[in-house]
Amino acid sequence: MNIHPRPFDHPDAVVLNAQVQLEYAERYGDEGDVTPLDPSMFRPPNGLYLLAYDALDRPVATGGWRTQDRNDLGYSDGDAELKRMFVIPEGRGNGLARRILAALEDDARAAGRTRMVLETGTRQPEAIALYASSGYSPCEKFGHYRTYESSRCYAKPLR
Repeated sequence: MNIHPRPFDHPDAVVLNAQVQLEYAERYGDEGDVTPLDPSMFRPPNGLYLLAYDALDRPVATGGWRTQDRNDLGYSDGDAELKRMFVIPEGRGNGLARRILAALEDDARAAGRTRMVLETGTRQPEAIALYASSGYSPCEKFGHYRTYESSRCYAKPLR
């Protein structure tokens, strides 16, 4: 597997984002994640978006982080928010999400961010298990879905 930085609106990212949205919609019975996102949010040094490709150069996974600071949505100064972590079903179970997560943490740390935060949901037990086993702890809710009962927020210090 090869992991490369790509713009959030890269054609391969668009395809995988559509797939993850379908999975969210299926799991939660809604339209998917409606958190407002813009490609500029993932441009270094204020963020990064990664795509992983298999041996045949097919996109199989994504993940990104974006800068967040204290605001009305519950973020804190120094936050890096993890977004769009996704591995296609055929690529799961190979440690790819863990590799992308580690690369994103390293990049956010190098950019001066002090805490990685993420929001997931109760219908994504695999994600919750990945984050818990990677040193993330439950934290005060933040972001677009902070008022939803199914929302779960996690944080990990980067320093």
